[in-house]
Amino acid sequence: MSDPRILVVDDEPQIRRALDIALRGHGYQVQLAEGSAPALIRLGSDPPDLLILDLMLPDLDGLSLLRELRAWSDIPVIVLSARGEEATKIEALDLGADDYLTKPFGIGELLARVRALLRRGRDTPPPIIELDGIRIDLASHRVFRDGIDVHLTPTEFDLLAVLAQNRGKLLTHRQLLQQVWGSYATENVQQLRVYINYLRTKLERDPHAPALILTEPGVGYRLSDDPPSTF
Repeated sequence: MSDPRILVVDDEPQIRRALDIALRGHGYQVQLAEGSAPALIRLGSDPPDLLILDLMLPDLDGLSLLRELRAWSDIPVIVLSARGEEATKIEALDLGADDYLTKPFGIGELLARVRALLRRGRDTPPPIIELDGIRIDLASHRVFRDGIDVHLTPTEFDLLAVLAQNRGKLLTHRQLLQQVWGSYATENVQQLRVYINYLRTKLERDPHAPALILTEPGVGYRLSDDPPSTF
């Protein structure tokens, strides 16, 4: 199998050069574009396995490119931007971005996000998901912590299942509310927080320092792709 191909779209030459070196050094094939127009040509003619997209571009902005891309493609997208406002993050994720990193960022963190998205793109969610002593049986709607059956309400299980099936991916409040409670509940963020706390109380080793269900303040939650083992 050939090395995964990544398209980097960024108008800053030093960022493109740094990402090109780092990604190639870890075995990826890299294509570079400095604007939306050449990026869309590459995306349409020779789609990569993953897109790394800056929001501030000289022609069509990154959010508009993302909106257009999602009309015909579901390739994984990591957004990079110096714009760290919560509203911008939420808009990008709601438009279909799979993850978001604010500049400046660590190459190690970016590579971890790339690996997680490429891995999830290859795999269909298994009926049983295991991580850090937790076993989630999606078919039987049962959850075990260190071999002990954990009772979850139907809503708690549905929320955990959505997080588990998107393991490692940052999901916005709106995305979680839509998938678990339906479109009518998309503004009820407090309800979501309550159920996240229920899950942490039942599943985290230390609910006050969660290592499994992680918070992106003001944006949403993700289920850790690689939680630290504490036993």
